[in-house]
Amino acid sequence: MIADPLRLVVAINPEAAFGRNRAVGPRVVEALLADGHDVVMLREANVELLRREAVAAIARGVDGLVMVGGDGMVSVGVNLVAGTGVPLGIVAAGTGNDMARGLGLPTDDTHAATSALREALRRPPRAIDAVRVHQGGLASWYSAVLSAGFDAVVNERANRMTRPRGPSRYILALLRELATFRPVDYVLTIDGVRREQKAMLVSVANNSSIGGGMRIVPHADVADGLLDVFIVHRISTLTLLRVFPKVFAGTHIDHPAVEFVTARTVRIEAEGIVAYADGERLGALPVDAEVVPGALRVFA
Repeated sequence: MIADPLRLVVAINPEAAFGRNRAVGPRVVEALLADGHDVVMLREANVELLRREAVAAIARGVDGLVMVGGDGMVSVGVNLVAGTGVPLGIVAAGTGNDMARGLGLPTDDTHAATSALREALRRPPRAIDAVRVHQGGLASWYSAVLSAGFDAVVNERANRMTRPRGPSRYILALLRELATFRPVDYVLTIDGVRREQKAMLVSVANNSSIGGGMRIVPHADVADGLLDVFIVHRISTLTLLRVFPKVFAGTHIDHPAVEFVTARTVRIEAEGIVAYADGERLGALPVDAEVVPGALRVFA
């Protein structure tokens, strides 16, 4: 038992990792109850119901929101608590788990992830940045990466695929898109400075990775008050095929076609490109992103 029990809402995605981790959520709740915390468990039939119940639970007053699942669940949690002061906990149980990875949390062992959460609840929450994004008149938050190019096109295809299950689905989608993808005409406005260029992709990162460990911005810092704009300039399909796999090790950063720009605000415009933030579909460009330093408190 701990000296200072917390009122916690634990939201569970029963389909995390394609349903392979159904038992994780109840185990997390059981462990937190054993520690003496006051826990409300939420497990609904779909994300919209889960979001609605979480909003109601948070409105009644909580000391923290814990998301059990992958980056999709983290995205839901970020949009519920960013800017509110309510801390977010993560038990990585999905296929990508990039935000948990960026926070130094266990991503391949749900027992270790649960233990890490229990320990983190004994410490003051950590303040990190979040990103406010506007698209089509709607505003939302993200904490990891906004994709608006080849990586977003791959995400679009991967989300339509039912097999294979796991991170390899993203790799297969990538290989299929390579055959037909062409450079995109972008208009970028970075901290008020407009630039027009052809590029293969533009990503706006707060965290270092996407797609289950693809380290597109290995030097990204979630608490530096800055965004890292990742640009891959116009290159041939063959060159892209050679460069893109290097993101897994983060060794692409010295390639002459790769550019990094730090910023606080970014606007991305292009025809025919759909933007994704933290793996969730935002919609067609243009989008505007602005970092909000310390907007998110996390148990990590």
